[in-house]
Amino acid sequence: MKTAYLFLFSLFFLAFTTGEEKLRIFLVGDSTMANKLPFDAPETGWGMILPQYFSEGVEVQNHAVNGRSTKSFRAEGRWAKILEQMRPGDWVLIQFGHNDSKNTDTTRYAAAQTDYRKNLTRYIEETRAKGGNVILLTPVMRRKFDENGKFIDTHGEYPQVVKEVAQAMKAPLIDVHAKSREVIEQAGVEGSKRLFMHLPGKMHPKFPEGKVDDTHFSGHGASIMASLVAEGIRDIGNPLLGLLKPSRFTDKLEFELPKIAAPFFRKDTFSIVRYGAKSDGITLSTPAINQAVNLAHEAGGGVVVVPSGFWLTGPIVLKSNVNLHISQGALLQFSNKREDFPLVKTTWEGEDAIRCQAPISAVEASNIAITGTGIIDGAGQVWRQVKKDKLTEAQWKKLIASGGVLDEEKRTWYPSENALKGSKIQKPGSIAAGFNLNNCSEFKDFLRPNMVSLSRCTQVLLEGITFQNSPAWTIHPLLCEHITLRDVIVRNPWYGQNNDALDLESCRNGLVEGCSFDTGDDGICIKSGRDAEGRKRGVPTENIIVRNCTVFHGHGGFVIGSEMSGGVRNLFVSDCNFLGTDVGLRFKTARGRGGIVENIYVTDINMTNIPGEAILFDMYYMAKDPVSLNGEKNVLPEMKAEPLGEGTPQFRNFHIKNIVCQGAETGILIRGLPEMPIKNISIENANITCNQGLVCVESENIRLKNIGLFTQEKRVMQVQNSQKVTLDGIRYQGPVDLLLHISGKRSAEVSLLNTDAKQAKKEVEMGAEVSRKVFKRK
Repeated sequence: MKTAYLFLFSLFFLAFTTGEEKLRIFLVGDSTMANKLPFDAPETGWGMILPQYFSEGVEVQNHAVNGRSTKSFRAEGRWAKILEQMRPGDWVLIQFGHNDSKNTDTTRYAAAQTDYRKNLTRYIEETRAKGGNVILLTPVMRRKFDENGKFIDTHGEYPQVVKEVAQAMKAPLIDVHAKSREVIEQAGVEGSKRLFMHLPGKMHPKFPEGKVDDTHFSGHGASIMASLVAEGIRDIGNPLLGLLKPSRFTDKLEFELPKIAAPFFRKDTFSIVRYGAKSDGITLSTPAINQAVNLAHEAGGGVVVVPSGFWLTGPIVLKSNVNLHISQGALLQFSNKREDFPLVKTTWEGEDAIRCQAPISAVEASNIAITGTGIIDGAGQVWRQVKKDKLTEAQWKKLIASGGVLDEEKRTWYPSENALKGSKIQKPGSIAAGFNLNNCSEFKDFLRPNMVSLSRCTQVLLEGITFQNSPAWTIHPLLCEHITLRDVIVRNPWYGQNNDALDLESCRNGLVEGCSFDTGDDGICIKSGRDAEGRKRGVPTENIIVRNCTVFHGHGGFVIGSEMSGGVRNLFVSDCNFLGTDVGLRFKTARGRGGIVENIYVTDINMTNIPGEAILFDMYYMAKDPVSLNGEKNVLPEMKAEPLGEGTPQFRNFHIKNIVCQGAETGILIRGLPEMPIKNISIENANITCNQGLVCVESENIRLKNIGLFTQEKRVMQVQNSQKVTLDGIRYQGPVDLLLHISGKRSAEVSLLNTDAKQAKKEVEMGAEVSRKVFKRK
């Protein structure tokens, strides 16, 4: 409904323009809104960002100027120039207050209760006299906290006067003062610095000595403030709402998408060669690389350069303000000696655990990066167990000849007796199970590390790098904020176990774009902790954009779960290719997890050669490969209702559209719990060539619109124990025996709309326990 509403409003207002003329918005205000020169970077006025949030039918003119008040802006003739060109129907957004309060400057000072009030009133009257419209904005907050971390408002009476003038003149109001305060307080003393100009030295040409400015915005801060203005336009419901730019996602406007702050670094370089690293494939350069990182950190930041060559190393620990740059032609090879990686306290699959130290790690670091076009190899072959069924006979024989040991069934290879011993222990390494740094050594080899482990870090960039041959998960940010992955490549053996390409766990504000993943487990995976520990942590993964990525081998292309006990929300996935992944879109959980997964938006996904499901919602995840191996059985569990509790997971509010899949076992499988159905799933505009079509079990408010299910089976769709299922515009390849089968005594309100049933021998078949009233045909 919102999308249609916006479209109609756009047409309505564009109809008032003639020829090439556009509806115009004039921005009037001070430096917090004003345009900046390139030399001013990174200082950004929010008015520079706002045009991005309007559709093409709008022209935004930014007339705001640094240092101006309601008085000086008029006295200098700037307001007169706007009035000269104003046409009926134009809009003016007015925000002053920062400079009106400067009582030592007679050219700018306008007392809140007298001149400031009168000036705002005159702006409104003169705009209306020209047929224009005004929106008043309260001044945006400055960042100021006392020594106890309590926020201090420095604007005095000025915001209240704006509100009173708006009310008296019946002018729309956007209370940016209150909105920006909420943002600043929520970010906290440290986090709010990224919104403003807190710059170290040697970073930007205009600020060689650095800068601390709590009034003017960084690019990230300006985008947040512009979004607050767009949000105000939406909330007050004035006609400009119809001209806000829709995003590509269902019922979402462009300004509502997540904002991610990127890191930035000093240009100082620290070559690892300077500190004793040798490119000979023999010398362990661990001390040299870590020394370079530490010195760069102590100097206030910089770029640690790994030049072209072969560099052998043990664990590397990143520090704040350091960019580890792997140059073109460089191979950073991690050691194949497990003794080089000591046991440390960390996490594993969402729980606190003891594991071997990650090849690359960082804890509570800010402004860090791994960049370049070189290769980082994790020597995963000395850590991973391998299943016989995943190799050819020749490969299996070669693996056994290399050393290691087999389990009792002779079906799984382990790199050592120590590793095999660990595989037999219940929850090995789990701190909750009583393990610590002292009692894990006897099975240390089993506790393989994640390749890149980033914990509680902020403003993280991974760009251009190839990560390959990971011991376990490849890239694992945990409790991180503002993380960007761009043009990253991950390559792991397809038979590798637990070597997910990317696991974002309890992370906020992330961007994953242009990446290519080829791995043995899930490709792009979203997590938030496991079971009771995850619920106790209670930190969801949220506000993540994934776009223009490709996943080759992998259990799933884009995956949520199964460790999602802290919740997942506000994800935006677009323009991805899943080529040969076991499952395409894979959303999995299980009883005991708890957590709510909601507000997931997916559009424009291409898939081919999917052995399992193209789209899967599964609340019965059993920690097995989604496609059965030889000798294994994937038997569906018997579905019996259990009492609701904190361990009951929830999936709701998924919006999926524009899907093409050529070749899948099942097109769409939605399988909830009897005590907790999967709710509010919308899938629109899809063509899926598959064996089975739709299987919908224990679900509620499911809507499929304009869906092609081109099945090999002669039964296209199955609905079991589901309510409010709407099947609108279903296409299929005839002839088929049955279009729709409905079963289960809890099924209700199943509707088939705008669907030609002529190619089906039978349109609908219902189980004996299903009332005829359940099915509606239109």
